[in-house]
Amino acid sequence: MMDIEGHRDLRLLDAVEKNALVTQRSLASKLGIALGLTNVYLKRLVRKGYIKCVNIQSNRISYLITPRGIAEKARLTYEFIDYSLHLYAEVRQHLRDALQECAAAGRRVAIFGRGEAAELAYLSLKEAGLEPVGIFDLDRGHEFLGMPVLPIADHSLLEYDLMILATLERSAEQLVTLLVEAGVPRDKLFPLRQEPAAPRKAGDAAKGRNGQNERVAPWL
Repeated sequence: MMDIEGHRDLRLLDAVEKNALVTQRSLASKLGIALGLTNVYLKRLVRKGYIKCVNIQSNRISYLITPRGIAEKARLTYEFIDYSLHLYAEVRQHLRDALQECAAAGRRVAIFGRGEAAELAYLSLKEAGLEPVGIFDLDRGHEFLGMPVLPIADHSLLEYDLMILATLERSAEQLVTLLVEAGVPRDKLFPLRQEPAAPRKAGDAAKGRNGQNERVAPWL
């Protein structure tokens, strides 16, 4: 499985290979990290022999990917593709299980997001014979597959039983917090990725706090 460090290295190596004159500031913007951290990561790749620095002016540095860096980029690319395929299959099954229950129970489903993950959610809805009751994002003024995108502030204007949180980020808790603050009930939010279950004591697996058997909804 590709970790965060490997994915970051792949993006840096790819950016340097595409443009030797890329600046640390533009790299920081691409990766969404601080400029200082970008400098640290680049120095790390230089130490490993994946890229080298060339002074082209007194105040300007060019970054060149080395043959060793090209080989590492190829390895990381293969690892990323393998990871992406496994993640896609995992998310598809996670969605399929939940949406089959929604279809059987006549639940209304909305989607938050309008990127590739939202497209995956939409296709899974169609596969289950469902149509989204609405597409939401942080702001308005966009379309998603020909449908208007509503600001999350307007979520109360539509009736829905479930809102798919269309992001593949490993931890979406910050986004969950934002949506809950906007008034979306936490128990209606369905993350695309399942979080690992917390360890439970022996005998507690099928019981709630009061010792009664409880069934947890697949999106909780």
